Amino acid sequence: MPTQNPAKKALGPRELTVMMSSLMALNALAIDAMLPAFPAMVRGLGIADPNQIQYIISTFLAGTGIGALIYGPLSDRYGRKPILLIATIGAAISSLACSFAPDFEIMLLMRFVHGLLAAAMGVLVISVIRDQFEGDAMARRMSTIFLIFMIVPIVAPTIGQLVLLFAGWRTIFDLMAFMAVAASIWVYVRLPETLAPENVIPIQPKALAKAWKIVVLNRSSAGYMIGAGVTQGALFGYLNSSQQMFDKVFNAADFFTIGFAIIAIGIAASNFTNSRIVERFGARRVSQTALLTFIALGGLQLLAATFVPKSLPIFLFLLTGNMAMIGFIGSNFSSIAMTPFGHVAGAASSFQTFVRTVLAASLGALIGQQFDGTVFPVAFGFFCCGLVALALVLWCEKGKLFTRPGTTQPLRVTPRN
Repeated sequence: MPTQNPAKKALGPRELTVMMSSLMALNALAIDAMLPAFPAMVRGLGIADPNQIQYIISTFLAGTGIGALIYGPLSDRYGRKPILLIATIGAAISSLACSFAPDFEIMLLMRFVHGLLAAAMGVLVISVIRDQFEGDAMARRMSTIFLIFMIVPIVAPTIGQLVLLFAGWRTIFDLMAFMAVAASIWVYVRLPETLAPENVIPIQPKALAKAWKIVVLNRSSAGYMIGAGVTQGALFGYLNSSQQMFDKVFNAADFFTIGFAIIAIGIAASNFTNSRIVERFGARRVSQTALLTFIALGGLQLLAATFVPKSLPIFLFLLTGNMAMIGFIGSNFSSIAMTPFGHVAGAASSFQTFVRTVLAASLGALIGQQFDGTVFPVAFGFFCCGLVALALVLWCEKGKLFTRPGTTQPLRVTPRN
C-alpha cells in the first residue's frame, strides 16, 4: 500500500500555552539570569562605579516600556506572527551584540534595543491567546502562562550562576540569543496566524492619541496606573541592587541565588493566591489591604536597616513579605485602572504598560543608585513608594478605602475585557 505524507498536526492548546509561556520566560531570563555576573561584568567592562552596572537592568526595562506602545497597533495591522518573528529574531541579534559589546556604553545601547524588541513577547502573547480563546478558557491559559512566568525569576539567577561555573559572563548573552533563535524557529514552524482578516485594524495615530488622553484624564485610571508604577519601582530598586546587597552587606555572595529565589517565591505565591481570592473580596479591598501591609513592612525594614543592618534572616523575611504584597498590588491596581476602558482596551492597556514600566524603571534606577553598602536605601525606597501609592489611592477614591463599586446591584454576566 503506498504511503502518504500525513498533514502537519495543528497546534493544540497545550503546545500553544507552552510556546507562549516560553516566549514570556525569555524576558524574565534577560533580567534575572545575569545578576550573578554583575561583579565579573564590572571588571570586564572596566566600570569605575560598581553601582553603574545596575543600568544593565534599567535600560532593558526602559526599552520594554517604550516597546509596549508599538507592538499592539503593529500586530493589529500586520498580524501577530510576522511581528513576533521579527521581534524574537531581533532580540536574538541584540542579545548576541551584548555578548560582543566592547565597552559599557555599547552594552547599554544594545540592552535598550534588546528590551525594545523583547517587549513584543509580553504584548503579543496576550494578543495571541485572546485571538484563540475567550472567557474562562482564556483566563485559564493566561493563569498558567503567568504562573510559569513567575516561576522563571526563581530559577533564572541559578541558570546564570551555572553558566559562570563553566564559561565567562558573555556566554549568558549567547545563551539568551540561542534561546530566542530556538523560540523564533518554533513560532515560524508551528504558530499559525491567529489574527482573523476581519479583525485587522489600520494604524490610526489620532485614534491612539485620543485613547491615551482618555486614560490620562480618568482620575481612577491615572491614579492606580501611577500607583502601580510607583510600587513596582520599589521592586526594581531592589532588583537593581540585589546582588550588591547580598555580596557587600551580608558577605553572602554564594547564597545570592538561593536568597533571591526565596524572595521571588513571595511574589509568585501572592499572584497565585490573588487569583483565588480576588473575586470573593474584590480588587480594591485586596490591593488596598496589601498596600497598607506594604507600608508597615517598609517601616519595619527601615527599623531593621537601622538597628540590625547585618541580619540576613530578618532581611529575607521582611523583603519576602513585601514582594508578596507587590504581587497583590500590581495585578489588582492594573485591573482597576483598566476597568473604564473596555471600548479602547488595546490602546489603554499598551499605554498603561508604557507608563508603569518607564516610571518603575526610572524609580528603580534612582533607588538602586543610592546603594551605599547598606540596605537602608532599598528599605527607604519601599517605605516612601508605599506612602506615595497610598496618597494616589486616597486621591482616586476621594479618601474612602475598602469600597467595592458595583456590588450593590446584581452582578451581570457580561465578560470584561
